[in-house]
Amino acid sequence: MQTFGAGFALGLSLIMAIGAQNAFVLRQGIRRSHVFAVCLTCALSDAILIGAGVAGFGRLSAAAPWVEPVMRWGGAAFLLAYGARAFVSAWRGGAVLAVTGQGDEALGPVLVACLALTWLNPHVYLDTVVLLGAVAAQYENRLGFAMGAMSASFVFFFTLGFGARRLAPLFARPQAWRVLDVAVGLLMWAIAFSLIRGAMVAQ
Repeated sequence: MQTFGAGFALGLSLIMAIGAQNAFVLRQGIRRSHVFAVCLTCALSDAILIGAGVAGFGRLSAAAPWVEPVMRWGGAAFLLAYGARAFVSAWRGGAVLAVTGQGDEALGPVLVACLALTWLNPHVYLDTVVLLGAVAAQYENRLGFAMGAMSASFVFFFTLGFGARRLAPLFARPQAWRVLDVAVGLLMWAIAFSLIRGAMVAQ
């Protein structure tokens, strides 16, 4: 359960920040337009990428042992930078997410847009394949870590999509995004320091 929780926490922190994909899910939720299909598409896409990252990195680290410490330090550096960016965003403030409009849409174009926002975003590969794969390598139960990260995607996207009408007024206020950014930054830095500690112990 501890490994599952670690995967869940990191997976959730990576996808909860404001972005094009989350804005799209929120928009569809507010419009009540193909919400289930959109949430399922996003969550399944993440699950595929997470599985590929954890499995692929495991085989790579077994074939080349030097890769794991390099990725561990690299992952820590990325998390520190990611957390710092969240703190800067919280300091600057002003972030809001306003989604308007109502109406029916065809399922095909909605799914095409959803897939494009997911698979054509270079950051998704860095987050799921590289970073989650590197962090999972420090755990013996990599499957548990992967399941935790996958579960975080399902929980987040379905909560965002079906809770959009309640969340939209909240995140129309800059202060709400500041609180969220601070929480993301703290979690990122906590995981980064755990990676650094593990790397130093392994030396």
